Amino acid sequence: MPRSFSRDDVRAIARLARLELSEAELELFARQLTGILEYADQVRDVDTAGVAGVSAAGTGAPMRDDEVQPSIPRDDILRQAPGTAGSGFFKVPRVLS
Repeated sequence: MPRSFSRDDVRAIARLARLELSEAELELFARQLTGILEYADQVRDVDTAGVAGVSAAGTGAPMRDDEVQPSIPRDDILRQAPGTAGSGFFKVPRVLS
């Protein structure tokens, strides 16, 4: 992992994410991402020897039993959804161009 992010690094990441960034944003994000890496280094360097691990699993929290329950009938759902008349499908906004 790099120890710092350059504007070119941020530009490459932005291109992969299909983002258009101004020169000011490239500089800002390079500084911010470098700061995140510096903080991660500080956290990694903390001595945790002798510290017990923490987990929520096995805490004895009550869990409900799994019970099979009927679903809402498909026709009832489609009847309430906009733009589904007779198609049998949900109409959703286009997400790919």
